[in-house]
Amino acid sequence: MSHSHQFKMLAFDWDGTLFDSTALIALSIQDAVRDLGEDPPTLEEARWVIGMELNSALAKVAPNLSPKAYADLANRYRYHYLRRQEDIVFFDGVIPMLQGLKERGFLLAVATGKSRRGLDHLLKCHDLQDLFHDSRTADETAGKPNPLMLEELMQVWDVLPNQLLMIGDTSHDLQMAYNANSPSLAVTYGAHAEQELRAWNPLAVLDSIADVDMWLSSQAGRVE
Repeated sequence: MSHSHQFKMLAFDWDGTLFDSTALIALSIQDAVRDLGEDPPTLEEARWVIGMELNSALAKVAPNLSPKAYADLANRYRYHYLRRQEDIVFFDGVIPMLQGLKERGFLLAVATGKSRRGLDHLLKCHDLQDLFHDSRTADETAGKPNPLMLEELMQVWDVLPNQLLMIGDTSHDLQMAYNANSPSLAVTYGAHAEQELRAWNPLAVLDSIADVDMWLSSQAGRVE
């Protein structure tokens, strides 16, 4: 079988790509803004900022708040998110897909707008610390769409830009890949609309984890 691409590292966004948390995040943002006496954003507006670094996201959804209030807003967001986070799970098929990709020799990474504390908590809860080779979070490097988290991963693992494939559900993910000179895959079951995703020219726009698995199996090659 001939392969269109030869990737060494597959970098996955977390929320809305691997983890079915988009609705929870959007509702928690709305509740946090409401707690501080502001009119909450619409669900669409709240979904749009998913994946951004937290303070940037909060400034977008609560533009009338002073920056001094961002810490309070962030704390309220965390309260609402943590209160409900046990309700959310991986999209169907994520874990078998990732295990299969690792067995085929790919380096697996997470590139997320989550905090390090938040990501590590979930990896531990689901006993997945050993599934990913590496990860970067928005609070330890630059947030999306700045390419720094991908550039750091490439540097550590000796991966060239065209050997890294970013898989994500938001335009922030795809713009980060574009800024890193790396290709991307878009998924439509997360936070952003298909039209927004297509604007960044991903290699494909896919509608389910099964589609992602199939595309990677046929198009992503195999690392020997």
